[in-house]
Amino acid sequence: MTHLNNKLSTRFDQILANGQQRLLCGGSKGIEKESLRISKDGFIAQTPHPKALGSALTHPYITTDYSEALIELITPPFTDIKDTLAFLHDTHQFVYDHLDNEMLLAASMPCGIDGDESIPIAQYGSSNIGRMKHVYRHGLWHRYGRTMQAIAGIHFNYSVPETLWPALYELEKPDVSPEQFKADAYFALIRNFQRQGWLILYLFGASPAICKSFFKSRPALMAGFDEFDPGTLYHPYATSLRMSDIGYKSKNQANLQIDYNSLSGYVSSLGKAIATPYPEYEKIGTVVNEQYRQLNSNILQIENEFYSTIRPKQVAESGEKPTLALKRRGVRYVEMRSLDLDVFNPIGIDEGKARFIEALLLTCLLKDSPLISEQDHRINNANQLAVAQFGRKPGLELDRREKKIPLREWAAEILADMQPVCDILDGDEASKPYSQALKQQQKIVDDPDLTASARILKHMGHQQQHFGCFSLNKSAEHEQYFRQRKLDGYNTDQFNELAEQSLAKQREIEGRDQLPFDEFLKQYFAQS
Repeated sequence: MTHLNNKLSTRFDQILANGQQRLLCGGSKGIEKESLRISKDGFIAQTPHPKALGSALTHPYITTDYSEALIELITPPFTDIKDTLAFLHDTHQFVYDHLDNEMLLAASMPCGIDGDESIPIAQYGSSNIGRMKHVYRHGLWHRYGRTMQAIAGIHFNYSVPETLWPALYELEKPDVSPEQFKADAYFALIRNFQRQGWLILYLFGASPAICKSFFKSRPALMAGFDEFDPGTLYHPYATSLRMSDIGYKSKNQANLQIDYNSLSGYVSSLGKAIATPYPEYEKIGTVVNEQYRQLNSNILQIENEFYSTIRPKQVAESGEKPTLALKRRGVRYVEMRSLDLDVFNPIGIDEGKARFIEALLLTCLLKDSPLISEQDHRINNANQLAVAQFGRKPGLELDRREKKIPLREWAAEILADMQPVCDILDGDEASKPYSQALKQQQKIVDDPDLTASARILKHMGHQQQHFGCFSLNKSAEHEQYFRQRKLDGYNTDQFNELAEQSLAKQREIEGRDQLPFDEFLKQYFAQS
C-alpha cells in the first residue's frame, strides 16, 4: 500500500484507517457512444436507422441521438470495465453485421456534410413521446443549427459502489439523512470534476482540426482558425475543438447559473431555465403554420438541452422529467460527457483510458470539495476552453484559486492524488492495471506530442491528408476490423430478439396513444 497522500481528504484517510479500502472497488461503469453513419464515399448517410437494429425509440442499447444518421450505442452498467467494453464491442459488431455499404465515422467532428439540410433529424415514430423527441430536435436545429448536433462523443457513466455509502455515513456521522448525504457526496464529486475536468481534454482530446464543410451553414465561426490545408481548419495547439466554443456548447447558455452546490439547488435552477422564456427563441415561434418548431420558447426546452461536462443522473420512469426523477429518488450515477472518440480504437475507447477515468472520478469523490461560486464557474469554464483550444501550448497556465499555475504542474498534482486510489483499485492484480493506466497518462503530461490530438496532426502532416481524408481512412480501418469478424450465434440471437422486442414495443406505444399532442406536452411540463 502506498503512503497516504496528504492532499486527499479526511474521507479517504478514514476509510484507510478503518480498513475499509476495498469498499472503493466495484463501482458500476457504463458507456454511451455516438457515431455518425457515413457512406463509403465519406458523406453522411441519408438512409433511415436500419430496421434490423430495432426501434430507436425503445431499444435499450441501440438508438439514435440528434440525427437519424447519428447512432448511439449504450452499454448496461458493469462493475468490471472489461465487461463494459466487451458489451460495447459486441454491439458494434452487431451493428456492422447489419450495415450495408456504410460505416461508422471514427472521429468526433463530422465530415462529409453539406450544410444543415444534409443532416437528417432523427425520427421516432408517430407516438406522442416519439413526436416529442423529434420536435425537440427541430428546436435544437432552429436554436443552434444541425451541424453542431452531428458532433459525436462518449459519455462515461459511473456509480459509486453501493456498499460504500453506509460505511461513509457511519464514519462521518453527518446531521442529514443517508439519502441527502449521498446526494451531497455526488455533487462534491461533480464540483471537483468541474475544477479538474480540463485534464480529460488535454489527455484524450482527439479533435484538433475540423473539415471546412463543418462551417458551411455558419461561415462566421471560421474566424480565428488557422488553415492546415485547403480542406482543413485547426488551432496548432488544440486538443478538443469538440469542447470549444464552436463545438458541443452553447453561448446562449453561458450565463445560466446552474447550482451545483446541492441537489435541491440543481433541480430548482435547471427547472427555472426550462420555465423561463427567452426572447431570441420566442422569435422562432413554437407552432408556426400548424407545425411545431420547438417544444417551447424557453431558455431550455427540456433538461437534455443543458450542455455540461458532467451531469447527476437518475433513471427516469416512462414520461417522467429527469429533474423530477432526481428530486424523487436522488442521484444514481454521474455522466461524464467530455470524452472525444478515440480515432485509433475501433470502439472509440480503450481499457486503460476507462480505468483512468474511473480512478479520477473516485478521487473527485474522496477529495475535499468546496462549494462553487459564480466566479468559480467562470474560471472552470475558462480553463476548459483554454485547454480545448490551446492545451498543448508550451507553458500554458490555468487559473486556480485566482492564481496562475502551469498546466503540467497542476496535472502532475492531480495524477499524484490519484495514485493511492489506483493502488486500492488494483487490489491483488499483479498487472496493476489502474496504476499502469495512470503511469501512461503521466507520460502524456510530460510529453504533449504523445497526446491523441498531436498524433492526429502529425499523421495528417506526414501523409498529407486533410482531416476528412484522415477520418475516412481511420473509419475504413475500423470497418475492416469488424467486417473480418462475426458476432457469435448466441449474442446475435440476443440482439435480434432485442430488436424485435423494441419494434413490438414501439407499435404497442403507438397503438395506445390517445391524447392530442398539445395536451400531452401540457401534461408533461406540468409535472411537479
